[in-house]
Amino acid sequence: MASIRRPHSPAKQQHLLRHHHGLSSSPPSSPLRHSSSSSPRAHHPHPLLLFSRRPLPLPRFAAFFLLGSFLGLLQFLSHNDPSLPLQHNPQPQFPILRRSAADHKLLIVVTPTRARPSQAYYLTRMANTLRLVHQPLLWIVVQAGNPTPEAAAALRRTAVMHRYVGCCHDLNASSSTPRHYRPHQINAALDIVDNHRLHGIVYFADEEGVYSLHLFHHLRHIRRFGTWPVPVISQGTNEVVLQGPVCKQGQVVGWHTTDDTNKLQRFHVSLSGFAFNSTMLWDPKLRSHLAWNSIRHPEMVKESLQGSAFVEQLVEDESQMEGIPADCSQIMNWHVPFGSESVVYPKGWRVATDLDVIIPLK
Repeated sequence: MASIRRPHSPAKQQHLLRHHHGLSSSPPSSPLRHSSSSSPRAHHPHPLLLFSRRPLPLPRFAAFFLLGSFLGLLQFLSHNDPSLPLQHNPQPQFPILRRSAADHKLLIVVTPTRARPSQAYYLTRMANTLRLVHQPLLWIVVQAGNPTPEAAAALRRTAVMHRYVGCCHDLNASSSTPRHYRPHQINAALDIVDNHRLHGIVYFADEEGVYSLHLFHHLRHIRRFGTWPVPVISQGTNEVVLQGPVCKQGQVVGWHTTDDTNKLQRFHVSLSGFAFNSTMLWDPKLRSHLAWNSIRHPEMVKESLQGSAFVEQLVEDESQMEGIPADCSQIMNWHVPFGSESVVYPKGWRVATDLDVIIPLK
């Protein structure tokens, strides 16, 4: 006769499992899991029994949590006791300089250049100055003629954000004087600002000039048109001529000039002695006056009158100018004469001949 085994009730199954657990060291087997051991006696415990063996001490955990919270609050109140003396932190060795909204204005520095032996020297020196200026800054370098690989490589090594373009290809840069194609280079840079609607302060910086960092700091505070005096070193006599505005409380009240031939100029200002807002180029509503369709450097005007003729397109009179600084008493940049033009420009800036040893080492 076949025997029939009836399953136990759930309560009796739990009693048998607990009784089996107390007699044997091996955990009871679970019908949901199989042992991975080779021995048939190795079993895994039931998941529900893991939580039923050792109940969590919730009252004890809550007591320790409340005690720790009370001690932390007590320590916090002791540090903020008004009866205790305040502990001041020592001053940092290097104070943190907070930049204003004007310091984030874009500076657009325009530098005309040409191929010659000292080109790498002038571009590198100018780049070392611009690297110390706070960003954002865009350096537009305009080459007289086609751009050269040597100048492009020198500019890439400067780590300054720049735009290197060429202009006036129909002009013979070797036979023409630098002042002859300088207006074409400036207009090529103004075309870039106008076409791309760049919003910032435009400044013409000659690569031969010497500039201080205070100048670029003052440039960002210009609203429309700013100017300052610039000492010009005469190339023939090595005399210093101060050219620029005479200011009083930020207003231009006169001009410095010692050259009698330039008394016919309307504004006695050097090309590197003023800066203006770029919106005056591409937004007619923001110009000082609406007398010009486009503002460009004059190309057919006498060389000594070109700077004044360009400024006349930007402002009507001295009341629309800003003196930098307020009394225009600081010299922030120098205009030096051009370098020697008698040196032959080597191709690739490499000497390919006369490399024989004249005096051998002994």
